Amino acid sequence: MSISELACTYAALALYDDGIAINAEKIASLIQAANISCESYWPSLFAKLLEKKNVEDLILNVGAGGGAAPVAAVGGGGGAAPAAEEKKEEKKEEVQEESDDDMGFTLFD
Repeated sequence: MSISELACTYAALALYDDGIAINAEKIASLIQAANISCESYWPSLFAKLLEKKNVEDLILNVGAGGGAAPVAAVGGGGGAAPAAEEKKEEKKEEVQEESDDDMGFTLFD
């Protein structure tokens, strides 16, 4: 990511945080006030993007990459039930592995 992109990102976040409408002129003026040189097309690209997207949704969904869709079982009708049971068993095992109660100490001991 270039400095221009980062500057536009931070400028857009600052405008959003202050409740100011995000447009290319305001992004460019913030970047200019910070004494950062930026290509002239970046503020308009960010402004066009943020016209169509809600900034809060972008912030909240930054880590949600959308996992892969589960693969359907191929075969007879009875093949799906054992697969579902296996998933439940794996889920229970993972929960047990994450627990640190049985280690006998905590992080701050």
